[in-house]
Amino acid sequence: MEDNKKDYSDFFKSQNNNSNNNDGVNRNDSNHQDPQDLQDPQDPNKARPSYYYSYGPYKSAFNEENEGHSLTTSSSGTEGTSSVEVTPPKNLRPFSFGPEAGAPQGSGPWDPNAKKRSSVKSIFAAFMAGALVVGALMFSADKMNLFTGNQPLASGSSTAAATKSGSSNGGEVKNVGLDVVRPGNISAIAQNAGPAIVKVESLVKPKQTSRGGNSLFDDPFFRQFFGDNGGGNTAPKSNQNNSGSGELQPAGMGTGFIFEKTGYILTNEHVVDGADEIQVTVEGYDKPFKAKLLGNSYDLDLAVLKIEGDKEFPILPLGKAEDVNVGDWVVAIGNPYGFDHTVTVGVLSAKERPISIPDAKGTREYKHLLQTDASINPGNSGGPLLNLNGEVIGINTAVSSQAQGIGFAIPTSTISSVLENLKNNVQIPKEPVPYLGVGLQDIGKDWVSELKLSNTDGALVGSVQRKSPAFQAGLRQYDVIVDINGTKVKNSQELITKVQASKVGDKVTLGLIRDGKRMEVPITVGDKNALAETPAQQ
Repeated sequence: MEDNKKDYSDFFKSQNNNSNNNDGVNRNDSNHQDPQDLQDPQDPNKARPSYYYSYGPYKSAFNEENEGHSLTTSSSGTEGTSSVEVTPPKNLRPFSFGPEAGAPQGSGPWDPNAKKRSSVKSIFAAFMAGALVVGALMFSADKMNLFTGNQPLASGSSTAAATKSGSSNGGEVKNVGLDVVRPGNISAIAQNAGPAIVKVESLVKPKQTSRGGNSLFDDPFFRQFFGDNGGGNTAPKSNQNNSGSGELQPAGMGTGFIFEKTGYILTNEHVVDGADEIQVTVEGYDKPFKAKLLGNSYDLDLAVLKIEGDKEFPILPLGKAEDVNVGDWVVAIGNPYGFDHTVTVGVLSAKERPISIPDAKGTREYKHLLQTDASINPGNSGGPLLNLNGEVIGINTAVSSQAQGIGFAIPTSTISSVLENLKNNVQIPKEPVPYLGVGLQDIGKDWVSELKLSNTDGALVGSVQRKSPAFQAGLRQYDVIVDINGTKVKNSQELITKVQASKVGDKVTLGLIRDGKRMEVPITVGDKNALAETPAQQ
């Protein structure tokens, strides 16, 4: 204790001596130190040990024996060299995830590995807790329908999309169902409908297989569906030209479906037109049935067949085409190119489509047809077009040869009105067609001066049908019709359109020019079906 006190007193003594320097500045130079201050009081021949300075409690991490860890600086003077030991600061704990070199290993509070494991566990536990809470809230909102009010929830096959139309409905929110996938019951529809769908084959005698005398091959509409080879016409050419053989030859193939259990079949008229024998193949039977043609309609392109069996046949129910909306899914089943029971899927593209197809017998005027993009090919004719309830809404009839995805079907609304007549072979009354009984053509520039006209507007009368309304009204060849009921017409097509828009029995007034003079002729619109049809007359 006494030695320590002495050391401290020497320390303050040294400080006072330094403060008494002439210039008043603390000098660290050894030339200003008293040599006695550097001597050990117990041993004058031994230098006094250096002192450590620090702020606050301090315990040296360096042992006196470990001189290699001591940092010293030396100062030289006239009286010799003295060593001053500089104490390095204590190393602070580094901010890192790895242990310090030389640090004690263990699971203490500063173990970086233990801290890392604890943080990962905490983060994972917090994430799982949050996910559980969010999942519970979403389930509750969906179960109790919190965000949609009283509106029904979306089904599995569609999503509900809310669209706001401020201009049309005053900003009200309108729900629109968006179908994201095709309906899942197509396979069930095909399985249920398949047994009632039949293959219809037309057979002809060998003398009728020649291209010159067979109406099936002369009919361009027929070839549109069955191809130039007539579908199933695979007989050798030597047999086709052999008129002495009594064996029937296949001429074409189409589709039909059974609509009554006793064996009534509905198909297209052009499928069986000109056939000497009709064979029907039913699923589940080894041999085809010989069918009887009960009734047919050229204008409607419909025909009803009858087969006889020892048990009831599966049937397809007739639905209502008017209940199907544009954009609804439809299914077509048939025998395209001989591939039995081919299923195609599409949507209803449009309704009330009129088309005209000329052939050797005249022109088929189709009306009220259903348009679909379900694939229809030669051999599909007469097959059913089904809705998603498996009901027949139309009979596949025609396709556009210049486009893809444009097919047409006769709607059940047309079929139902004439079905009993077809079954009982009762003639179907034709729909009245308004007409005048004149052949019309446009006016060329070279006719203007000869007919004493001022321009080419109007329709030139090229012919007048005998006993027609025009004949009775006194129309003549080379008359130029320039208006009807005061409305001017520029060409023959405009006049035809206006006549077709009128009704049978209507009285109209035609304004015409004859020999350069204007005349007005009253005429009563007649029924084209009441008189013999003459091509290119209206």
